[in-house]
Amino acid sequence: MSRFLRAILAGSASLAALVAATPPASAQDPTQLPAITIEGTGVQRGSLTSPDIVTQREQVNRTPGSVSHIDTETLRNTYAQNLRDVLQETPGVLVQNRYSQEIRLSIRGSGLARSFHARGIEVLQDGIPTMMADGSGDFYQIEPRALRAIEVFRGGNALPFGSSTMGGAINFVTPTARTAVSPNAFSLEAGSFGTIRGHGSVSRVYGDWDVHASGTLTHADGWRAHETQNLGHFNANVGRRISDRVETRFYFGAYYTDQKLPGALTYGQSMTNPRQANAGAVAGDQARNTYVQRFANVTSIRLDVGQIDITSWAIHKHLNHPIFQVLDQDGWTYGISPRFTGSFSIGGFRNDIVAGARIFAGSNAVQQFVNLGGAQRGALTVDGRQNAENYEAWFENRFFVLPTVALTAGAKVFSSRRAFTGGLNLNTVPVNVDTAATYSGVNPRIGVLWEPMRDVQLFANVTRSADVPDFTDLMQTTATTTAFVPLRAQTGTTFEVGTRGRWGRFTWEASFYRAELRNQMLQFNVGPGIPAATFNAPQSRLQGIELAASVDLFRGLVTDGDRLTFRQMWTWSDFRFSNDPVYGNNVLPLMPRHILRSSLTYAHPSGITITPTVDIVPEGAFVDYQNTFRVPGYALFGIQASARLPNGGEVFVDLRNLTDKRYIADFGPVVLYNPATTATFYPGTGRSLYGGVRMRF
Repeated sequence: MSRFLRAILAGSASLAALVAATPPASAQDPTQLPAITIEGTGVQRGSLTSPDIVTQREQVNRTPGSVSHIDTETLRNTYAQNLRDVLQETPGVLVQNRYSQEIRLSIRGSGLARSFHARGIEVLQDGIPTMMADGSGDFYQIEPRALRAIEVFRGGNALPFGSSTMGGAINFVTPTARTAVSPNAFSLEAGSFGTIRGHGSVSRVYGDWDVHASGTLTHADGWRAHETQNLGHFNANVGRRISDRVETRFYFGAYYTDQKLPGALTYGQSMTNPRQANAGAVAGDQARNTYVQRFANVTSIRLDVGQIDITSWAIHKHLNHPIFQVLDQDGWTYGISPRFTGSFSIGGFRNDIVAGARIFAGSNAVQQFVNLGGAQRGALTVDGRQNAENYEAWFENRFFVLPTVALTAGAKVFSSRRAFTGGLNLNTVPVNVDTAATYSGVNPRIGVLWEPMRDVQLFANVTRSADVPDFTDLMQTTATTTAFVPLRAQTGTTFEVGTRGRWGRFTWEASFYRAELRNQMLQFNVGPGIPAATFNAPQSRLQGIELAASVDLFRGLVTDGDRLTFRQMWTWSDFRFSNDPVYGNNVLPLMPRHILRSSLTYAHPSGITITPTVDIVPEGAFVDYQNTFRVPGYALFGIQASARLPNGGEVFVDLRNLTDKRYIADFGPVVLYNPATTATFYPGTGRSLYGGVRMRF
């Protein structure tokens, strides 16, 4: 591992030295595309490896498809506990909160049925993958208070990052000393259920060097019994400008999670006594304890016609996870990825291109033991090693046949291998296993972009996608057996049309998509306390509408400079089987047909803001594949308020679920719902209040 990292860093430094003396690049004049979110304050100029917030947003908005950019300054006066709090106004993105930071994340239904962790979405931090080499991952290392921006690329629009999954990619951008809002920041937050969180950051620029570091500590007793959590996050980066054309930046991260798990309940328990824990979760002292360290480097080289970015990374993760059994895992993921972005003329016509490659792999030592009350381990049931290898290359080209019309074409070629070696102790019978599966293919993409006026964009595209199974899918455990199941990769074709823009007081983003899938990977619970089993559905169709819009209803309503802004988010989804031999055209569980969020913000120039919100799910999702039971819909009311202090600080309060509504926040799908035995429901958090103070200096 150390030789691998040294080789990567040496290669980056050598390439940087070769071009350090190259003359400066000519300035580009990219087409300006619409800004969907509100600008933050304190914009800095950024650098090669980490552009300023305005440039970041412009780069995202050049994408000829459905994307969103979120300036986290717009979220600073809310209690952003997890990814639901920062993505809940992003259409097409389903974020269902179970408890604390445990969530279900899905974009356009990709990875929807995964009851835990992530699959089908490329999760990046600073453009660097955070996922394990098999494509799985957690969200615990993403700390909302440590972010400067969030970039969402739905579906094939994530191709410039090398993603070809049906869901796309989310890039979480942390600040550098050249993009941070202030040199120093500190916040302290507290609230319901024993919640307290402290966050601090510091930034310094020393000539050609800059350094930024931030840390967060969180404790919460939890709304439900057996839900106590203790979290720690540390992020740092150090950058150096080698010349006007070359810069290198090193990233460091350390994250720990100590989370008790309350488990799932029956629907009746969730509605009558939602704060109780599952008896099995308490008896087994179920928990998730993770320790993650992340090391990465980005070296950027500006050329006459574009820029080369060379990214390398290594991630170490240790997991101690007592659930139905005690899972003990320890592994490394490492990789390298060069990428070129350029803009030049061909025959007098503008041409933009992104091309990249990625090689990454990982090895994970896995053991499972009989759970004897969480603290003690019984007989060893699994003792093996999971190895994953991935080789990828991609490009996307945009050729402007007219100054306002571009044709887009791209493709990704990939080869991925998943292998397991080791021993399985099944019903006291040891079995040695040495098996593997390889997945490969080519995923093309074509499209068209039209910009009829400045800050208005219309687009249409067709994308081929492929989702490769991870080890959670491949290593399936039931009550009597654990086995390697060589599932097929999920493939599909997605058609997308949409628009986004800004005109006067209006901003909007809207898209319609339809995905025709083969071998969609779906899960269902096979019994109490047993993880979901995975199967391939022969054919399915996922389609939907994604809409986010805002309008300044009034300006100067009470005084000069104040503003009343209405925002609306709507996601419509129709996910179902296509002539399935067992389920016919039944609707897939988990995804409500409609999800709406409305907010009305009054902002006074003195720094006072008030925002009432309402989240509405008119009709809940189906629980079972047989479509016999839906969870009820609900409406949740909240209000956020903030004020600027005389010394430059800020205070805020965040009230949630004001009516103390009982509802189902998430659940695991089953084949056929049984009210007496189906214990897969996670009740939503009741009425709560959070507040905090933030200082910048």
